[in-house]
Amino acid sequence: MRNGQILIVPAAETGRGGGHLSRCITLVKDLRSFNREAVLYIKPDARTENLLTSMNFNNNWLFAFEKSFETYDFIILDRYKTSRDEIIFWKNLAPVIGIDEGGAYRDSFDFLIDILIPLNFIKPSANITSFALSTGKTNSVITRNISSPPWPDQNQNYLTFKNKIKILISFGHEDPACLGVKTARILSSLKSEYNFDITLLTGALSRRKNQIKINNVTSLEAIPNLASRLHEYDLVITHYGITAYEALFFGTPVLLDHPTTYHRKIAKAAGFQSFSLKNLTAVLKKTSNNNKTTVLLPSLSCPEEKNQCIAELVNSFFLMVNKKCPVCGDDKTHNSVSRFNDRSYRRCKKCGIIYMDRINAPPIEYDNDYFFDSYIKQYGKTYLEDFENIKKSGIKRMKTIKNLHNNYKDKKDNPSLLDIGCAYGPFLAAAKEEGYSPFGIDPAKEAARYVNETLGIPAIHSFFPVSDSAFNDACSSFNFLDSFNAITLWFVIEHFTDCLRVLNEIKKYLKPNGILAFSTPSFSGVSGRSDIKKFLSASPADHFTIWSPSMCKKALFFAGFKAEKIINAGHHPERFPFFGKFAKNKKGFIYNALHVISRLFALGDTFEVYARKI
Repeated sequence: MRNGQILIVPAAETGRGGGHLSRCITLVKDLRSFNREAVLYIKPDARTENLLTSMNFNNNWLFAFEKSFETYDFIILDRYKTSRDEIIFWKNLAPVIGIDEGGAYRDSFDFLIDILIPLNFIKPSANITSFALSTGKTNSVITRNISSPPWPDQNQNYLTFKNKIKILISFGHEDPACLGVKTARILSSLKSEYNFDITLLTGALSRRKNQIKINNVTSLEAIPNLASRLHEYDLVITHYGITAYEALFFGTPVLLDHPTTYHRKIAKAAGFQSFSLKNLTAVLKKTSNNNKTTVLLPSLSCPEEKNQCIAELVNSFFLMVNKKCPVCGDDKTHNSVSRFNDRSYRRCKKCGIIYMDRINAPPIEYDNDYFFDSYIKQYGKTYLEDFENIKKSGIKRMKTIKNLHNNYKDKKDNPSLLDIGCAYGPFLAAAKEEGYSPFGIDPAKEAARYVNETLGIPAIHSFFPVSDSAFNDACSSFNFLDSFNAITLWFVIEHFTDCLRVLNEIKKYLKPNGILAFSTPSFSGVSGRSDIKKFLSASPADHFTIWSPSMCKKALFFAGFKAEKIINAGHHPERFPFFGKFAKNKKGFIYNALHVISRLFALGDTFEVYARKI
């Protein structure tokens, strides 16, 4: 359940233009229309009050500076370039999302949305990169029919107009280079020849807006809900930015000029080519046939993505963000490993673990389908059909656990074992065969029932950790003590959002010298080493931590365990880069050679660890 507001912080200083501020104003208004508590962080002054008024903004939605900060679901920074001190300050309050962030501390953001920054133009890449995100609610926008004139033939680079050409000129709310005025003057001098109808947006933040008077040009400070009016124009002249993309999405062709080299570079990276004021007249050409006007466009493309309102996207977020490493508890800022649409991965500098932050909770439930339909899709059989194979693996793992107990003279008659995430109990059955008194816990109700009724092994239906009183009661009902000689988790530990708490709970329930054993995927296997981004993209949505044998000892030591034995597993010669495509035959020389290499250099994609409570 959401319990706080969304704080939106724009770049509003002089020299930053008005695009960031106006986008944030619209975002707050749209979120409010979705009944979300959104607040704009800005102190209005004589300069910005104009823009707020022109956009019909309710001042009750401004941050109350006389009050202390409240609880926020998350904070959105549309700051252009956020300083180190700023990002540290905001991250101490709540998870932080950056929109079109171009600063040196871009990697410190929990999530990134790039609307105007082309893919690969700046690192690290964003979680969401889409030019189809508009600043207004899309259901209120009328779009031009792009199959009819004046939209050009996509194979040709011109527009032809028979009648009056309605042109909108907009170079931002400040336009310090005066590109809007200069462009308007050039077009004004050509009006009688070309039959132009020219509208110039002077900008609500411009100091010269009241001094602009150009013959044959209509000057406006702003157009409320501009996106919803773009379809009324035949041509929009602007610089690279929000207006350029909204014009394209809503069916109006654009011509681009730019106030800075940065704007020109980013426009080129996005696929635009630009004109300059020097060659503007060359762009316009009058044909001799029926007095038509042809506009030669440097570049024009129709976006194929479906347009979506930013507020609609943001309103769907329910962030799951770690303020500290979920394994060792380190609270420093950790480097980003990779970002995807629904999640970000970071690597802890202290213990080396890779952990995941999510934009929304994973769409996975540990019910009956998890062991049947989902299991069939991955392995071609149900979990119960695979029961005996899993049990055979369990026998091998139990022998390792027994050897560790014997080595420390810790062998007891019928030592106890707790299997967390026991599923339908194949490992519990293996433990029982090896002389242990097993006890299971699983979040799937049917699985726990099967273990109890069919296997005759005690198990409870619950997530772990369980409250002490509930766990004591459950153990007592099966005549178990609330401490164990061994606790196991087979491909379970990666599912916990707070792994440090889980390890502390396990340590509490383990007897002195008790064994912790678990298996988990490895990011240092052949798949992770050859392409870590591809490996992480294929990682299940509910794997919140990803381990490796090399960092496992350190991470467990911080949690109070000593790793006694690590077994590399999950060897897949066919996954080797280049040579893997020749390793399809399991009896072939290449397959076997790569298998030897994989075992020799610990390149398995999974591993098992056996640790002792310190």
